Parts: sequence; C-alpha cells; structure tokens
Amino acid sequence: MHSVISWSSFSRHSPRQRALLGRLLLTLLSMGAGAGAGSGLAADAPVAGGSAVSWVVYQGGDGPGRGKRIVLVSGDEEYRSEQGLPQLGKILAKYHGFTCTVLFAINPADGTIDPVYTRNIPGLEALDRADLMIIATRFRDLPDDQMRHFVRYVESGRPIIGMRTATHAFNIPPGKTYSRYSFNSKDWDGGFGRQILGETWINHHGDHGRQSTRGVIAPGMESKPLVRGCEDIWVPTDVYEVRLPLPGDSQPVVLGAVLAGMQPTDQPIPGPKNDPMMPVAWTKTYRGAQGQTGRVFTTTMGAAVDLRSEGLRRLLVNATYWCLGLEERIPDRARVDLVGDYEPLPFGFGGFKKGVRPADVASW
Repeated sequence: MHSVISWSSFSRHSPRQRALLGRLLLTLLSMGAGAGAGSGLAADAPVAGGSAVSWVVYQGGDGPGRGKRIVLVSGDEEYRSEQGLPQLGKILAKYHGFTCTVLFAINPADGTIDPVYTRNIPGLEALDRADLMIIATRFRDLPDDQMRHFVRYVESGRPIIGMRTATHAFNIPPGKTYSRYSFNSKDWDGGFGRQILGETWINHHGDHGRQSTRGVIAPGMESKPLVRGCEDIWVPTDVYEVRLPLPGDSQPVVLGAVLAGMQPTDQPIPGPKNDPMMPVAWTKTYRGAQGQTGRVFTTTMGAAVDLRSEGLRRLLVNATYWCLGLEERIPDRARVDLVGDYEPLPFGFGGFKKGVRPADVASW
C-alpha cells in the first residue's frame, strides 16, 4: 500500500504557523496516523522561511520492534544513502515491526532529494521521539534549528547506528554553534565521529574503487547474537583506515579483509594492509549529557550497493536489535529479503538520480 500526504501551499499562513503545521504533520506521520502496517507515507510541507520538509515513514507492523521508532538520516554525496536507507527502513518495518522515518537532504529550491546540498535535512524533529537513530551522512553543515534536534538526541544518551561516512558526518566551520560536532574538531577531538561513533575520517585503507572488502567475524565474536547469520559479508566499497586500538570500550565485531579486486571471489592481498586487518564494524558505548549510557554500533561499510550483501543487511538488522536492548530476540537468521525493486546506483560523486522526491520512494 502506498499513501502520500502532500501540502503543496501554505502561503496564506505566517512562517510560525507553517512551522507548527510542518511539525504536526511530522508527528502524525511518525505515529503512523492514517496508515496500516506495510504502508509508506511521504510528506512535503512548507515551513518557516518557505523551505520544504520531506520525509518518508514506513509504518511497522507485528514483530519485536512493534512500538519502537527509528529515524534514518541520509545525506551523502558519494555512497547513495538516499537509496540505501529507504531499503533498510523497509526491511526493518516490514519484517521486524519497527516504524521507520527516513530523512533526506532536500534542495529547498525545488523540494527534490539532493545529497550534494549539504545544508538542509528537514524533519530532524522526529529524533525528539525516536528510540534509535541510524545515520549515514557526510560532511553536512546544517542550520542550528536542525542541528539542535540531533544534538539533543545525542545528549540524551539514546542508541546510534553509524554507517560508512557517518564517521565524518559533519563539516561545520569553527565559530558556529555546533562546530564541535565537525569531523575535524580540535576542542572535541574528532567531533561526533571520534567521540560518539569511535572514529573520524582518517583515510582509505583499501584502494578506493579497485579493492573490495570481505567481512571476517572478529575473534571472540563468533558465538555472539550480533553476528548470527552473518557468515557471508562481501561489499564493493573499500576498507576505511581507523586508529588502533579503537577508543574506550569499543569492541571489533567484523574485520575487513582488503581484496585484490572488485569481485567476491578475489583473494585478500598479502602484506601490511591485512596485517592487522582493520575493524569495519564495532560496538561501543557513550555517555549522554546527564550520564546516560547509550549503545553504539558503527560500520564503515554501508553504501547503497553494499546493501546487496545479505550478510551486511542481516548485520544491520541484528545491530538494531542489539542497540535497543533486544539482543535476546535476535533470530538465528533474521529475515532481510529486499523489499520491492532495489537497483542502487554505483558509488561516486555526482552520480545520484536527479529529480527524485520522497513520494517516489514511499511505495513498497
């Protein structure tokens, strides 16, 4: 089922009224108002200043996640999170019961999904009521009225999953209100990436676009619920470099073998690139502003094309359960079948599909 709610014009209302109406619609959609399980809803509502907010809500049905709200925040120029996160949201909603709100980088000039536009991700108000945030942004410089919802979430100590470029989710110039969240922050070493997720941007470890990644379960993790059914992980993106050991109580979950080529049958290359292998997925915790402990799962895999890997999809679903304290309910082999047509574009700059609106990805 596919439902679209569209508010095309609110010019007769004041900016404050438009902002209130936009927040009201977001709240209603996050609750799944007017939709049964298995519905995708898209919203497009003018708010203060005349810019548009656009998001998609996939209403959860029965399952361990029933009643839990997940907000998935996309917005990167390279790895097509605007395609990958809707698919992940559909999987979590359809098979596991979570209600998933997917947010996008929106170009305010025309209301389309535009990951190159780094200064606008409408709908972050949904984080105020979220149980889990999944983030896959890159070098965003968001306005304060959007960032404050993100910061409020982090300071609350609630759980977070970071994917691929989330290690360098923000690039906020010094002197701005939330510049400490920037990937290169000096006063909060490494910003959000290093302090919360466990690492900021360092470098490509594999040869980007020429050497793919084989996921290897980290020693000691083989019997953990987090990796059930994840025996086969291969992704075309390369391994990211991280500093070892990872900070705090970080625990490697999957290591990344750098392969000689871009096929799953390619072999690991000899030499220091694989000795030691870099973690490509790990867990850690962080402290909220009032001392609350939040669970974190970070993976430097996660491009839209990476989600073709059943093993990676299952790892992310398992991580969702773990982050929310539901690890005892992780099945032996969580269902992660792709939902609907899924033809992700290759990673690379300038390669996103133009003219797409949230309503276009709302259907199942």
